[in-house]
Amino acid sequence: MSCSGETMEVSSEFIQIKPMILNQLKKAKYGVSDHGTVELCHWTKKSFRNEGDCYKHKFYGISTHRCMEFSPAGMFCENRCVYCWRPMEFYSAMKMPPDKVAPPDVIVTNLIGERRKLIMGHYGDSRKDEKKLDESLLPNHYAISLSGEPTMYPQLPQLIKYLKKLPTTKSVFLVTNGQEPDMLQRLHDEDALPTQLYLSTNAPNYEIFQLVNRPKYEDAWERWNTSLEMLSKLDTRTVLRITLIRNYNCSDELIPEYAEMIRRSNVHFIEAKSYMHVGRSTNRLEHSDMLEMSEVRYFSLELAKQSKIFSIMDESEISRILVLQNQKRFMDRWIAAYANTN
Repeated sequence: MSCSGETMEVSSEFIQIKPMILNQLKKAKYGVSDHGTVELCHWTKKSFRNEGDCYKHKFYGISTHRCMEFSPAGMFCENRCVYCWRPMEFYSAMKMPPDKVAPPDVIVTNLIGERRKLIMGHYGDSRKDEKKLDESLLPNHYAISLSGEPTMYPQLPQLIKYLKKLPTTKSVFLVTNGQEPDMLQRLHDEDALPTQLYLSTNAPNYEIFQLVNRPKYEDAWERWNTSLEMLSKLDTRTVLRITLIRNYNCSDELIPEYAEMIRRSNVHFIEAKSYMHVGRSTNRLEHSDMLEMSEVRYFSLELAKQSKIFSIMDESEISRILVLQNQKRFMDRWIAAYANTN
């Protein structure tokens, strides 16, 4: 499908999100520039008021209030995951024409500007920590993981390199659905790997993969497995993020398949997290499809035991997540750039 679908226009210099969709995104408190999107997440806003931090702060040390979550491919994705809480019903295009994408400096500069507009409204909050708000205006952590699939952006290697060269940058996280293994290879070949690379992992076999991810590519399972097997060779921090959905992908009999899969990946960390009944996912799933924390613990403990190489590292009960650490391919949990910082 071309970019002349329902959500994109290519008549201007760069791909644009169509006005109707743009208005809906702005009502949902997204910042938008060309085909890029940015948002202040729930935990960033709580951090402004000293009411808590994201689990990535607890697990790895990142500064929640200085995190910029964004995507260079806001309305592009190859999957229609059943649990997705982003506006995926607006996704239509499967390719980003290389000659119509905004370059990294334009995307980052404009989205930082959009993010600042979103932050400004918090200065009027009497509960604010003004020092944190001031610091937040210059991000030091970039999470390339918002709406859409960032590996579809043709200039992703250049984008990550650009972010790493910014004077305040301490870390760059990239979350991918694994549908573009060639892009992961490019990141490796062009010395553009992020600080930490996440592969969304929601199924241990083909049937459940199709049920949960609802992919558009006919060879989606093969693409994902290619990405999985690359993780053991990439010279960066690697994570499998497993989203657990009741009655879909977390029964006891599936744990041996997951264990075999994570041994193949040999990643540094596994994040096992309950599906959360928020956003657009509430149109497709029920509140009861979320797991209790005790169930996430049980799944994680069994997975660690059966993997034979992972152990429980930490947990965040409020986010219903546990993180497992590879004891065979060990990586220090803390990102060194955040030593002696909040």
